[in-house]
Amino acid sequence: QVQLVESGGGLVQAGGSLRLSCAASGSFFSIYAMGWYRQAPGKQRELVARITSGGTTNYADSVKGRFTISRDNSKETVYLQMNSLKPEDTAVYYCNAQWISNDYWGQGTQVTVSS
Repeated sequence: QVQLVESGGGLVQAGGSLRLSCAASGSFFSIYAMGWYRQAPGKQRELVARITSGGTTNYADSVKGRFTISRDNSKETVYLQMNSLKPEDTAVYYCNAQWISNDYWGQGTQVTVSS
């Protein structure tokens, strides 16, 4: 069982930056692939960025070059550095941990980007 708690969301102007954190508790954090997803009002949840246990990353096309995902296994934490934020980045951001059939979600943190 893994518990995930996101933090770092808030209100920011377009062009600004935020860093989201997701603290995990439970067992064997390092073996999980970790991801950030987001869901805007009226839209489906979508993958933003993902990092495997080995450190391989992938990003949605809409955030490439602006967002960076990283993980610190010693702190059992995954981060999402978001730069050059746009109003269309406004959403609830969720942290996800996945390993084989095990799939865990955090409660989400709101990110609002004003124009």
